[in-house]
Amino acid sequence: MLTTIIFFCFLLGCVAGLRTFTAPAVVCWGAHLGWLHFAGTGFGFIDYMVTLIIFTLLALGELISDKLPKTPARTTPPQLIGRILFGGFAGAALSVGAGGALMTGLLAGAVGAAIGTFAGYHMRHALVTQLRLPDLPVAIMEDLLAIAGGLFLVSHI
Repeated sequence: MLTTIIFFCFLLGCVAGLRTFTAPAVVCWGAHLGWLHFAGTGFGFIDYMVTLIIFTLLALGELISDKLPKTPARTTPPQLIGRILFGGFAGAALSVGAGGALMTGLLAGAVGAAIGTFAGYHMRHALVTQLRLPDLPVAIMEDLLAIAGGLFLVSHI
């Protein structure tokens, strides 16, 4: 079970590497839907409706801003640092919500976010430049992968 929790935290970090706020948003949705339990933990605030609304709005805003031409690359230092921080946060929350260790989830999520950031960047770049696919459909597919993958992880832990 511990190995599964660590792996899922790593994969949720990868989701943050694709879309920074999707990972914490799906953790909030997991709590809201009863898949994750944070009562009596330091992550109890995740169960609040206001937390769910804030992270959902941030995730939706990011889905829109990702498509804008002036949005910086996810690999620039501020974006990379944000993805690692939120990937670590989401991994820690997922681990605690599933009965695992905070630090293990934090580290797995942060590493997953770093790897997911660069993997997502290079895959999207290759699909657009080498296969000559239009960026918008590729970006939307990346959105769907992040959302569906994140929801799968929080519902199956």
